[in-house]
Formats: sequence, structure tokens, C-alpha cells
Amino acid sequence: MLSPALDEAGPGKTVAVVGDGAVGLLAALAALAARQLGAERIIAKSRHEARQRLAVEYAATDIVAERGAEGVARIKELTDGLDAHSVVEAVGTQESTTQAIHATRPGGHVGYVGVAHGVELPGREPFYSHVHLHGGPAPVRRFLPELIDLIRRIDPGKVFDLTLPLDQAADGCRAMDERRATKVLLRV
Repeated sequence: MLSPALDEAGPGKTVAVVGDGAVGLLAALAALAARQLGAERIIAKSRHEARQRLAVEYAATDIVAERGAEGVARIKELTDGLDAHSVVEAVGTQESTTQAIHATRPGGHVGYVGVAHGVELPGREPFYSHVHLHGGPAPVRRFLPELIDLIRRIDPGKVFDLTLPLDQAADGCRAMDERRATKVLLRV
């Protein structure tokens, strides 16, 4: 699993992933493992067609293109007003973090795997949301055997949608920043 929030996935549960970059798409891949644990619904937030297709191929049952309050409202609508049991925040911005918290039902879990930049949580936000917040680097060794088995059944390399020679690494970074590429594979 990519996020402690996914530890709570199980039969009948709903998992949402905020972010459709490489980390978010790989979180959708980890959500595939949640599906194997019985998760009923996996919601991917994405506004990009190619990334939506990949999220669905990995495990997403629903796509939410809306952002902000509209995106939170759409998740609430999809879950009959209850919100998701677990939400993976894979962007690291104030907006995505707020959306993740607001899209999680009371008692649910938010796992933030997007490296936070400029994110501030006023004390009342987590206090009144009644959600569990978990974050930090993924404990890879804990999940490695399970992920090795999973990797044999899917192709996580599909997040690489642009290949460039090593000397064009800066162009690759620009392409990802401008959202012309999800992840760049550099040839040596």
C-alpha cells in the first residue's frame, strides 16, 4: 500500500485519490490492492482524459473532474452523502489537502503522500473534521512482498508517457510541470 489511509480499506469501503500525477496514479494502483481487500468504490480525482483512462485501468470505479468545493460535493454525491472512508492526498497543496479532509467521512482516514508545500492546517480544521491524518514517506519494506506480487499483474510503467534522452532532463521536468507529461523516462 502507498498510504496508511489504505490500511483501512476493506469490504464495502470507499477510497478516494486526490491527484492524478504519477504519485496519484500509483496510489490508484495501490487502491487496486484495496479493491482486492474488498473496497467497493475507488474514486480518482482527475481532469485529464489520458490520466482518467489510466486510473480506470488501474482500479478507479469513478472519476471526479471537479475541484474545490464542487469536487468535494461530487464525492459526497457518489457516496450518498457519507464521503469516503479513506482518501489519499497525492498533490501536496493547500487546496488538495483541504479537499482530501472535506471528502473524508468522520472517523475516516486521510493519508497524505504528496510532499506538502505551503500547506497550513488551522487547529479547527482537523479538530472538527473528526478524521485521522497520516503522512510521511511510504514504509516500502512493510509492503514490498505484497507489491512485488501485485506488480506482476499490472504495468505501473504506464505512468511514463514521455521518453527523452538524459541530456534533455530539464525539458522533461518542464513537461511534467506544464502537465504535458505524467512522468518522464530518461534514456541513458
